[in-house]
Amino acid sequence: MNRMDSLQESQQPDGLTIAGKTYRSRLLVGSGKYRDLEETRVATEASGAEIITVAIRRVNIGQDPNAPSLLDVVPPSKYTILPNTAGCYNAKDAVYTLQLARELLNGHKLVKLEVLGDEKTLFPNMPETLKAAETLVRDGFDVMVYCSDDPIQARMLEEIGCVAVMPLASLIGSGMGILNPWNLSLIIEQARVPVLVDAGVGTASDAAIAMELGCDGVLMNTAIAGARDPVRMAHAMRLAVDAGRNAYLAGRIPKRFAASPSSPMAGRAA
Repeated sequence: MNRMDSLQESQQPDGLTIAGKTYRSRLLVGSGKYRDLEETRVATEASGAEIITVAIRRVNIGQDPNAPSLLDVVPPSKYTILPNTAGCYNAKDAVYTLQLARELLNGHKLVKLEVLGDEKTLFPNMPETLKAAETLVRDGFDVMVYCSDDPIQARMLEEIGCVAVMPLASLIGSGMGILNPWNLSLIIEQARVPVLVDAGVGTASDAAIAMELGCDGVLMNTAIAGARDPVRMAHAMRLAVDAGRNAYLAGRIPKRFAASPSSPMAGRAA
């Protein structure tokens, strides 16, 4: 391998493996809040994402045969559809929703579990989340799970058998970015499954920071769909995730309280 080939290879982010399948993109995107299905299609393509999360309670993927289906513009032949339980506030409803999704998607196993605590904060209800996760794993699902940024809860979910943990960066749809990088770092340090930031990303720099911390991926919806130009923002997020991952792999210089000259001083003439 020559130097140019080596450089090009080092600039390519490595793949993300979830439940035994490897994806080129580490950006996962939602499918809601767009103006119409055409904007959903174009923005999704611009993002480069391969995993698309779908709120089963809010989006038609076949429940209503007389209405347009999201799968017409985001086909399972091209994308991995990730059904989620947005809008569920207890374990029973979440489990039922994902069992319905499995029927609609011909036995699809990979799902995103989220059980919310209340309508104001949309913060995860962790006791109900743990209960639902146990039931779903026993039922053969591959569970990616939205959770609080609590290292203990994240470890419990991993021990149950979840294939990925997805701590929030800040409140869903808030755009406040990563409020507690230290907790995320603790979760990343201990995890043996992928850790993906879910909720709170507002702009490209937030996504890059998450990846620089060592997160395995980022999931977002509002940050793209709610932007003035969703398609351009989707492309920006794609670049940010790749840049953040490459920066993490490259290894940043340590922070120090003293200047360090860019050019070596030794050997210079007086």
